[in-house]
Amino acid sequence: MNEYVAKDIEKRWQNYWQENNSFEPEDEKTTKKPKKYILSMFPYPSGKIHMGHVRNYCIGDIYARYYRKNGFNVLHPIGWDSFGMPAENAAIKHNLHPKVWTYENISYMSNELKSLGLSFSTKREFATSDKLYTKWEQEIIIKMFQKGILYKKQTTVNWCSDCQTVLSNEQVEDGKCWRCGFTVSQKDMPGYYIAITKYTKNLLDDLEKLKEKWPKQVITMQKNWIGESFGLEFDLKFDKKSLDRLNNNFKQFSVFTTRADTIFGMTYCAIALEHKIVKYLCDNNLLDKKTITNIENQKNISLKDRETNEKVGFDLGLNILHPITNKPIPVWVANFVLVSYGGGAVMCVPAHDQRDFEFASKYSLPIVKIIQNDENKKAYTADGKLINSGDFTGQDNKDARENIINFFVQNQLGKKTTNYKLRDWGVSRQRYWGSPLPFVLCDNCGLLPQTTLPVTLPDDIDITGEGNPLSNHPTWKNTICPKCGNKATKETDTMDTFVQSSWYFLRFATNPDNWNDEAISKTQSSYWMNVDHYIGGIEHAILHLLYARFFTKVLNELGYTNSSEPFDKLLTQGMVLKDGFKMSKSKGNVVDPQNIIDKYGADTARLFMMFAAPPTKELEWNDSAVEGSFRFIKRFYSISFECQNISLDEIDMIEQNKLTADEKYAREKVYELLIKQKDVMNKTYAFNTIVAAAMEAINALKKQNNITIFSEAYYILTDVLEPIIPHCCWQIADRLYDRKNFVHKVTIKDDIFAKTTIDMPITINGKKRTTISVDINLPKDKLLEITKQNETVQKWIKDKQLIKEIVVPNKLINLVVKG
Repeated sequence: MNEYVAKDIEKRWQNYWQENNSFEPEDEKTTKKPKKYILSMFPYPSGKIHMGHVRNYCIGDIYARYYRKNGFNVLHPIGWDSFGMPAENAAIKHNLHPKVWTYENISYMSNELKSLGLSFSTKREFATSDKLYTKWEQEIIIKMFQKGILYKKQTTVNWCSDCQTVLSNEQVEDGKCWRCGFTVSQKDMPGYYIAITKYTKNLLDDLEKLKEKWPKQVITMQKNWIGESFGLEFDLKFDKKSLDRLNNNFKQFSVFTTRADTIFGMTYCAIALEHKIVKYLCDNNLLDKKTITNIENQKNISLKDRETNEKVGFDLGLNILHPITNKPIPVWVANFVLVSYGGGAVMCVPAHDQRDFEFASKYSLPIVKIIQNDENKKAYTADGKLINSGDFTGQDNKDARENIINFFVQNQLGKKTTNYKLRDWGVSRQRYWGSPLPFVLCDNCGLLPQTTLPVTLPDDIDITGEGNPLSNHPTWKNTICPKCGNKATKETDTMDTFVQSSWYFLRFATNPDNWNDEAISKTQSSYWMNVDHYIGGIEHAILHLLYARFFTKVLNELGYTNSSEPFDKLLTQGMVLKDGFKMSKSKGNVVDPQNIIDKYGADTARLFMMFAAPPTKELEWNDSAVEGSFRFIKRFYSISFECQNISLDEIDMIEQNKLTADEKYAREKVYELLIKQKDVMNKTYAFNTIVAAAMEAINALKKQNNITIFSEAYYILTDVLEPIIPHCCWQIADRLYDRKNFVHKVTIKDDIFAKTTIDMPITINGKKRTTISVDINLPKDKLLEITKQNETVQKWIKDKQLIKEIVVPNKLINLVVKG
């Protein structure tokens, strides 16, 4: 039967792979193969797979299948990032338990992914909401607590009163909750924090190890998020009048600046809304009521939105003294100052900082130039000579920057220091569907870790969307203190779901036989780690990747793993678009992958995804291109019936010099494809060029009729295309070669690319008139004979005197004529 019936072929091989455990890695202890660890960022079980999933997992599958067929022991796992707020929102909307909703979605999506023929290990699959995963995660969290890496503190957080939970800055969009759209406020409350800032320098320095392996854009984004800056830290002291107003409770506050060269241009100072001095003034009614109300309103705006909102501030009626000139300078509170950076206070130099300029212009504050320039309508931020700068006047500002810092250090006015924007990671969430923080709160003993793990969620839960479901549960939180035996309460906060995705790759690197006994096998993870190829969206370039890197370093210190970085090579795939927009239900431009699979087959979906665009670029959905991919596979399948079984020995016996020009050309195109594949898999990621080269090879094959050349070509083609369209290639390779071509590879022979003919340009009196194709070994006299017989050449030399004949071997022939 020569007809390509995708449904039958794909069912056959998917059943075969499942029955034969075809994609399970060999045991780490006994294998002699080198390893490859291929991992795509695991999905949230939202209900259905989308085209972004298809693209992500097909890219990973190409690597897994390629390396598996090339003698590597391949780990290619799949799991589910299954905790999170969407499950609770669905529970409220559909009156369905979050666990039921989650695991039903996992079952459905798992079957959808299987229909794509993805070569995942099935024995290592898990969900992060599984009790066993929670047990070991809680053990890790307790060890981090005992090492001082996790702690509890009172702080200001983004609070959604509708979802009743803390939100990260990234979860606040235009001042509203990313889930429900409710306006976010700022709230002081206790929470658990992970001290990622202890690893700031390590996280920054180790980015150097990832150069040439990670996209430059991602490394830059991580560097900017960590935000290293070098500068001067010094104290600003209050004048006597301000000291009296503050009842001598505050004598000074510190500031940090990267622009010490502009210190003489400081005309005001700004402190954060949450600064302790502002709090003191408000709490003691040392400001008028209107100002206090405005400050409180500004504090309720998220930190993220304050960065983009109009600059707002209030004069606090305080003055500090300039550290060099001793002149009084007013202190304002401003919405653009972050309490978490540089002590929550900044010196403001409006002449040379645009943000300071806009604020000063709005509130009519002085603007004093310190660097010579003619700019008056905006801040001048370029370099130049200092003016109005005391003893430093006339110096180049770059030199002055270092000189002023040295002046402060020598006179004990300040210190040279480095600051970072990175802040500790708040992991508390006041929701049900998450991993419980494994702690006990005792009135006598304080905060203690749980002694029995896992701490699991109660099933009998009432989720209304109001308040913390665990805190509202009548009995779950009641417990006994493990130290004194008195009544105590369990911690009712659950963890940020970024915690689960920060170590899952190390769990995959542990043999399932060990899962009950340990979180991570150090020996086994040493074999598999680092992940060789990690594939996922650019939207995870900052937080997920940063947290995963951080967790790997912590787990290394805690003795779980020898790795210090998790991911070797990183590929960030582009979005899938339709009609110019990212696919989304709200835009009505979603394409259901299952419809494509049902109509054309999984191989067509896979081929289109790889051929339509390089994986790092955006992919525009195109219905006609999908149809074109289907036609190509049908043609590829149909032509295979013109082939016959062939062995490597028979291939080696093909005599290149006895082939026709068309046969040689077809063979050359097939072997060019083989070279292209190796280049793409190891360097470029441009899978679309593999498909294009395969199409070119097939077109060349159809221009010749040698069955042996056809058979050799398909021996190679089905092996090269197997990672992209596996079902079709397994079907053909099984019928023709018993799939031996997946194991026994052809050798690329130099004679295939040896040129036997050459295109020689013919010039008459130095001007090119035509080109002739001739045997590369023809002698000079024969070349000239063929040249003169050429119809075009005869037209130019007819009735003319031939004066000179010039032959440059293998380059050109020039005839000089007269008349």
